[in-house]
This record gives sequence, structure tokens and C-alpha cells, in this order.
Amino acid sequence: MKEINKSKSGYAELIGTCSREEPFPVIAAPMAGITDKVFRRILREMGASFCFTEMICAKALVHQNRKTFQLMDIKGEEEFCGVQLFGADPCEMAEAARRAAAQGAKIIDVNMGCPVPKVVNNDEGAALLKNIPLAGEIVAAMVKAVDVPVTVKLRRGFDGGEEGLKLAKCVESAGAAAVTVHGRDRAQYYNGKADWNFIAKVKAALTVPVIGNGDIFEAADALSMLRETGCDGVMVARGMLGNPWLLQNIKAMLRNKSEILPSVDSRVDLALRQLRESVALYGPWLGVRFMRKFLGWYVKGFRDAAAARHRLNQLTEVAAIEDFLRELAEKNKDFL
Repeated sequence: MKEINKSKSGYAELIGTCSREEPFPVIAAPMAGITDKVFRRILREMGASFCFTEMICAKALVHQNRKTFQLMDIKGEEEFCGVQLFGADPCEMAEAARRAAAQGAKIIDVNMGCPVPKVVNNDEGAALLKNIPLAGEIVAAMVKAVDVPVTVKLRRGFDGGEEGLKLAKCVESAGAAAVTVHGRDRAQYYNGKADWNFIAKVKAALTVPVIGNGDIFEAADALSMLRETGCDGVMVARGMLGNPWLLQNIKAMLRNKSEILPSVDSRVDLALRQLRESVALYGPWLGVRFMRKFLGWYVKGFRDAAAARHRLNQLTEVAAIEDFLRELAEKNKDFL
């Protein structure tokens, strides 16, 4: 297996994280309904070089939707959190970029890969793989509107093709400072295997930094992606759900250090911390319900995990959840 190229990463320079010991950024992916302010704080503590907000609708931002502005709250995170926008109107995207920059965003990312129907049916997200000239217009308008770097996240193609390569070249020409490539096409959603060969193909074709994304579930996966694709950094998504320690372990392996496997108690402690902070941010009713999916991820691999998730989805009080998780941890100390 070929060695990782240790030359300085352009993207790491872009976000100010590059050092002799850490030549590659390990980025936490923007994930709708997941990478909120609380979880981003945890990801940063776990070693994320950079984070992004959940994807934000440019149209809603331009029309001053209150909830949309709340999604863009990066106060105190300006140095390590960018804003991701989606939309299909160059003027709206440019104005949304201005508002994101005014909030302190250091990098503004454009989502050109979201596969969900309500986004694609509005000609947004992955739909831009089928309208590459419009994608170029969007990026050009945003680059002209702001002084901070504009980046793009895209997929391999729409349905079995490789339109993503043409799209990547187009947005680079339009002024994108970097491109993140998810190795699946739109039709795959998150199924099947990510095509790392395609990431390598994009990396070979562009001069701007290329970040690899897709199928990083263990620290060794990140190193394999860097070796096999030559990409300038990695972006971690589903692999960090219930296991934000993955980011820490990727960085450890990049420094030739050993991984740290979290204990059962550590997993429960972090789950409860996130629960308490979410309740403080959203209030008891919404905070508990928002956290249910996270709690399910944290207990993955526990004995009788399915039954535990079912019970957690029924509990409504923080104290009751804490008691249940503490009991669960005690029962699993000899299991994990």
C-alpha cells in the first residue's frame, strides 16, 4: 500500500490547522438534524479540525426565517465552524452567503449533493449534478459576493454516472476554493459502497484541495482513503454518530499513536452531557426528543440494544433517562 503524501494540505492551510504533526484536516460533515451547536462543540473537543452547520436553505435565510437564522448561530465557533447553504438561485445564494459571512463564517460551503426528494425536486442539492452551468453561476455569484472562501460538496453523479467530475471542474473554474467529494451517486443515497476511485479521479483533475467523504467508520478507513485517493483531507459523517471518538482516533493514527476505545461509562457520560446541553438549548420537551436518535447511537453495540433504544424513545424526563443509562452501563461493563 502506498504511503500517505505528507506534503502540506491546501485545505489545512485554508482553515489554519496545518502543522508538522497534523498535515491533514479531519472535518466533521454537515448533517441535517445532527450537527447542531451542541454536537459541534463535542466534535471540536474530539479533534475535528473544522465543522459545518446543518445545511441551511438560502431562500429561507433571505426571507429572514427565524428558525433558519437559529441554524446559522455560530457565535463562539467562528474560527472552526463554517456555514453550509443550499439553493438554486444564484442571487439568493449570493445574498445568503453575505449573511453567513456577516455572522462570522470563515468558510461557506455549497451543498450540491443532498439526495432527499424535497431538496432535489426543487432543483437544489444533488439536482445540480444535472444542471452544471447553473451550479457554476451559483458559485461565481457567491465568490463575488463575499471575501471568505466558498467551497462545494458534491456526489459522484446522479444515477450511475460521473457527472460529479464535470461539476467539480466547473465549480473550480467558477472560483470554489475546495471541493468535497462523496463517492456515492444520488440514487444510492447512503447505500452500497462509496467509490474512492472516483475521489482519486477528481483529485487528479483539480488544482484546488479535494476532501474525501464516504465510508469512514474506523480510523484505519481514513488512512486508507488518504493513501488510495491522494485527497487533501477527510470528512467524516455517519461514522461519528455515537462514536465521536472516531475523529480523535483518526488524528492519533495520523501521528502514529494508538487508538483510544471509549469505555461503556465514557459513552454514557458523553450521551448524558449532550442530553443536558440539548435540554438547556432547546428546553426539556424538544431537547429530550431531539436527543433520542443520538441516545440510540450511543448505545449501539450494548447488550439488548434494540430494547434499550425502544425504552429510551419512551422516556420523557432527563432524570429517568439518566437512571436508565446508568443501569444499562452497569449491565454492559462485562459485555463491551
